[in-house]
Amino acid sequence: MSWLRALLLALCLAAPAMAVGPDEVLPDPVLEQRARDISAGLRCLVCQNQSIDDSDADLAKDLRVLVRERLLAGDSDEAVRQYLVDRYGEYVLLNPRVNNHTILLWIAAPVLLIGGLGTLWLAGRRRRVVDAGLSAEEQAALDELK
Repeated sequence: MSWLRALLLALCLAAPAMAVGPDEVLPDPVLEQRARDISAGLRCLVCQNQSIDDSDADLAKDLRVLVRERLLAGDSDEAVRQYLVDRYGEYVLLNPRVNNHTILLWIAAPVLLIGGLGTLWLAGRRRRVVDAGLSAEEQAALDELK
């Protein structure tokens, strides 16, 4: 029976912690779900790469309350996000938008991946050319070294 308790405790600890307090939850379940969806995409400005929905920081709580206030005021989801971006900058978004100043961020990884694969392909090709161009004596000496 103790192993079952240990398993249940491990499962509880492994589950993601939701920092939203009961006092923050909106009575309307549709608005609350919208608030959760928006909060999941907003970065806690105090924590490293954690959404405000998961953070226990005071600023994250303030941002969660602000999101809910804006929704209660009748703002759309995008209007709430834009309000926070205008106030805190694009850093508040966990997934940055594709803009003129973020295009390098979006294209750098694929370009580096293609460049690395191209370099590996050229190195492999060069190695095959070197191995194929050995004379019988050179091949025998190379085999002897191996």
